[in-house]
Amino acid sequence: MSTNSLLEVKNLKQYFPIKGGVFGRTINHVKAVDDISFSIKEGETVSIVGESGCGKSTTGRAILRLDEPFAGEVLFEGIDLLGLSKKEMRNKRQDLQIIFQDPYASLNPRQTVSQILEEAMAIQDIVPKKERRKKIEELLQTVGIGGHQMDRYPHQFSGGQRQRVGIARALSVNPKLIICDEAVSALDVSIQAQVLNLLKDLQRKFQLTYLFISHDLGVVRHISDRIIVMYLGKIVEIADKKSLFENPQHPYTYALLSAIPSTNIEEKRERIILKGDVPSPINPPPGCRFHTRCPYAFDRCRTEEPKLHRIDGGQQAACHLVEDGRIQLSELPS
Repeated sequence: MSTNSLLEVKNLKQYFPIKGGVFGRTINHVKAVDDISFSIKEGETVSIVGESGCGKSTTGRAILRLDEPFAGEVLFEGIDLLGLSKKEMRNKRQDLQIIFQDPYASLNPRQTVSQILEEAMAIQDIVPKKERRKKIEELLQTVGIGGHQMDRYPHQFSGGQRQRVGIARALSVNPKLIICDEAVSALDVSIQAQVLNLLKDLQRKFQLTYLFISHDLGVVRHISDRIIVMYLGKIVEIADKKSLFENPQHPYTYALLSAIPSTNIEEKRERIILKGDVPSPINPPPGCRFHTRCPYAFDRCRTEEPKLHRIDGGQQAACHLVEDGRIQLSELPS
């Protein structure tokens, strides 16, 4: 793995306007992603996890400018993607690809697999037309689908096979970074494992970098180098996989980990049941956004927003409890 950052996200915000009144003016915003920063090194797999609505998928779409970000910087190989024209960004997407959650919805049902893959190659013009069919056959074999099936339609494949076609489409333009947006969440557990193993094999073979987005920490554990935990549009913790699972520093991370079933007695934690609903991203709580559900919140949490601060070993957490030394999560009953 390289020590160079392939992707740097700085102070990214993604606000969606809420219109109202007779003239349809903007009266408020949904703060889906609210001032987050992180980086990904070449060859690394960084995962973003959190409950539904935390902003993880919105972050992936904003990076690719599938939805135009509200503010911030997205530096890819030192180039700010948000400063590129639409044509420049379209060309840059050769280096940045995405695998969606629902493979059937992301594939054109009127096109054969060969047509789907050839379309991507034609847009980026990276493979001569007479060589594309051979390239498509090689791609399908690489992802575990026989090249003889290239003239079949998406509905003729199983869910796992369709996701492999989606992976092949992402690979067809020789990308450097692939965003996997809940790429295995719609698959059966046994198929999930196969696709995760495939992604790891492809990473080694093609020197790929992944941003892996998931709500499932159990899945993330098998593929990640580092993990970002998000809550209500904010990053609450960043850590390497070992540190996060063995010594979480934020109460929200601890609660997520406590919900993972485990047959290992040493790994079992006291289950933390979070009370109440996730607050609205339209009017998030003041102070720490998690304080309304945190069993350890104190006065400072309700008024002052915590910043990400470094802990020994490079782990980062946005929590007054840890910062003030009021609680050591590692010492909680397990």
